[in-house]
Amino acid sequence: MQTKPARRIGSDSTATPRRSRLLRWAAPALAGLVSMGALGCGGLEVKRINSAEKKPNNVWVFFTVKDGEEPVGGLSADDFEIYEDGKIVSKFESKQVIQNPEVAAVMYTMLLVDMSGSITESDQIDPLVDAAKRFATKVGKTQKVGVYAFDGSDKLEKIVGFTESEGSVESGLEKLRKYKSKDPSTNLHGAVIKGLDELEKELEKDSRPLKFGTLVTFTDGADRAGRYTQDQMNEAMGQEKYANYEKLSIGVGADIEEGDLSAVGPNGSERATDQKKLGEAFDKIADRIDRHMKRFYLLSYCTPARAGEHQVTIKAKDPKTESTGSLDYTFKADGFGPPPDCNPETKPSFDLKASVKEDGKSDGGGSPGSVKVQGSGSVGK
Repeated sequence: MQTKPARRIGSDSTATPRRSRLLRWAAPALAGLVSMGALGCGGLEVKRINSAEKKPNNVWVFFTVKDGEEPVGGLSADDFEIYEDGKIVSKFESKQVIQNPEVAAVMYTMLLVDMSGSITESDQIDPLVDAAKRFATKVGKTQKVGVYAFDGSDKLEKIVGFTESEGSVESGLEKLRKYKSKDPSTNLHGAVIKGLDELEKELEKDSRPLKFGTLVTFTDGADRAGRYTQDQMNEAMGQEKYANYEKLSIGVGADIEEGDLSAVGPNGSERATDQKKLGEAFDKIADRIDRHMKRFYLLSYCTPARAGEHQVTIKAKDPKTESTGSLDYTFKADGFGPPPDCNPETKPSFDLKASVKEDGKSDGGGSPGSVKVQGSGSVGK
């Protein structure tokens, strides 16, 4: 089937001057609408991680809010509207509040530091320690930070265990100034594999049901030891148990290539061309972690439902950008109703089998129904 060649506006005798003037007027107007998102593009991405309901009539929803790739933090309870079966639930009646996510979720960051010979035998140690201390101080304000070192050997060395004590982290990092590597080579792939495993073990010690980890790997070069291949590292990072983990990286110097850096930091990386830029690279990664911490919300309210299955819709609005988004899910309210009175500040007890990973995958189990993420289709429970 032959198609007619496209015609250029203005080159055809049938294009009247009036039509041309109209198109010249409309083109910039349409471009402006597209740039402002007035044609329906953009919006908030609201993703449910877990939810729970309990007598007398408590409902909790744990979720994240992002605008594109950027996390959205600082929203208050008034920035959310709750609907049940399509009808808005009174904020006065529901007593809706935003609880501190830390009542249900634990978040740890591991800083994995390359201490191979190219680092310890150079003049990079002091800038590295200074940058790492600032990093740990900033991230440590909101979560526990652990620092581990690696070189060419087949194991990590704990420098600082996971702690919220700023003094412990600083004193531990000071030891790196005189650190002597046992094997001057670089076991980068193995360090990432073992770092994720250690991070998971530490998170499992916490009793809170929802666990989120961040692995930040600092290095100045590629894997030289060859103990593990990049494919083995990729396979480890892709395991389901690490789906809610952020893997970030920081590189310094001319020997580290972008491909190696992004391989160990698939969720984000920063590269410093020289020692003077190292502190800036660490600061940017710390800022990213801080922003991503704020994407979590734990919305708690008292449902007016007293029996049956109901669909809940939570609509979010960012007052700064006016962007909106929503999520849907269902719950059962059989046997609900006071006494006693519902307290929205009651801590939730989440069923881990009902958790949905941030990449949209489900752990399975949970109550009947589905979770719909605005703009992303539906995710089965």
